[in-house]
Amino acid sequence: MKKTPLAPADIAVMKVPNYAHGMVAEGATRWVHLSGQIGIAPDGTAREGCEAQTRQAFENIIACLRDADMTLDNVVMLRIYLVNRDDLPALRKVRGEMFGDRLCPSTLIYVAGLVQEHWVVELEVVAAG
Repeated sequence: MKKTPLAPADIAVMKVPNYAHGMVAEGATRWVHLSGQIGIAPDGTAREGCEAQTRQAFENIIACLRDADMTLDNVVMLRIYLVNRDDLPALRKVRGEMFGDRLCPSTLIYVAGLVQEHWVVELEVVAAG
């Protein structure tokens, strides 16, 4: 599968790490749509704080993708639901660590809350392979 990030010259450049306006996935034969993943560890406990919850949510995504014989390299869309605007730097730090230099279309939505009040971030991805 070939992935090509979209960066049209006639729209604004977003100064966001790992961001692309879109992604063309050529030759993809399988698509995986993951439910929103939160910072819950395998033992059922919630991690403390945005950085730890974001890291765990990405680990959960990696586990789901691995189960589908995919990796973060296959991700073509990331949706982020974040409760607190002050947590954006922590989210971006972990996202940068997880994606490295990979580009990914994404949407960030600030929400009033998630299902459990101690959850502060939820990540949802679409992957193609």
